[in-house]
Amino acid sequence: MLKTLSNTLVALAASATLALASTGALAGSDKKVNIGWTAWSDAEAVTKLAKKLIEERLDTKVELTMADIGVQYQGLAVGKMDAMLMSWQPLTHKPYLDKVGKDIVDLGPLYTRARLGWVVPDYIPASDLASLEDLKKPDVQKKLSDRIQGIDPGSGLMQASEKALKTYGLDKYQLVSASDAGMLAALDRAMKRNEWIVVTSWSPHWMFANWKLRYLDDPKGALGGLESVNALVRKGFYQDHPEVYEFLNRMVIPIGDLEAMMHDAKQTSYDQAVDTYIKANKTRIDYWVTGKL
Repeated sequence: MLKTLSNTLVALAASATLALASTGALAGSDKKVNIGWTAWSDAEAVTKLAKKLIEERLDTKVELTMADIGVQYQGLAVGKMDAMLMSWQPLTHKPYLDKVGKDIVDLGPLYTRARLGWVVPDYIPASDLASLEDLKKPDVQKKLSDRIQGIDPGSGLMQASEKALKTYGLDKYQLVSASDAGMLAALDRAMKRNEWIVVTSWSPHWMFANWKLRYLDDPKGALGGLESVNALVRKGFYQDHPEVYEFLNRMVIPIGDLEAMMHDAKQTSYDQAVDTYIKANKTRIDYWVTGKL
């Protein structure tokens, strides 16, 4: 979700042909569908949940194709892939949707209240630090040692964070690059010491199920607003797979449930976390599958 967009969608079109040629994705079989995915924790949880239910409740084989997000959009547009369950809208994936949106079918949100932002431990008083504007306070700046803990420098979140520094006049702060794991290690270390820290993050993320955190307000919208993560399918998918289409159209998961499942997966495995979620949410799952309340 947070990686930079590929250089050009023209290049992605070429890579889509190569990436999908060996997947065996079918565009018309009533017993087999191909779903694209990228190894983001939320996408892996949702995609593996859908796969298990489609195979066990709808008697349809699911092939998963791991591919760059741009390749997935192109794969849907040219009919080489059946579905993807990770379309961030309206801003994060806008370049892809502007290019191929007319050639795919949007089934609507799988979950809502997805967002990018800057996060602090909840023990930091909101009276002192509630907004990006508050970062200009000398006392706040001192307690944070003039640092914002970021993630990998090529990510969309870091690009947005650079914009936020300029928008709010936070030129005295250093935006520190690190891996996702490095950011989480810095957060864990600070929280064990009850220290002040600001980290770049996004929802859904298992960190919100693991620690008490809150987003800083962004009144100028430098980091973007709330987004939804939607299910997309190729044109003609409904005619070929009506039951799977209807299932995906009904599949909506609360973001808190998704973050809890992601946290569970981190402690166990995605397969086990999916099984646990299905057992604990029979009424919701039955509705997704049958459409009956």
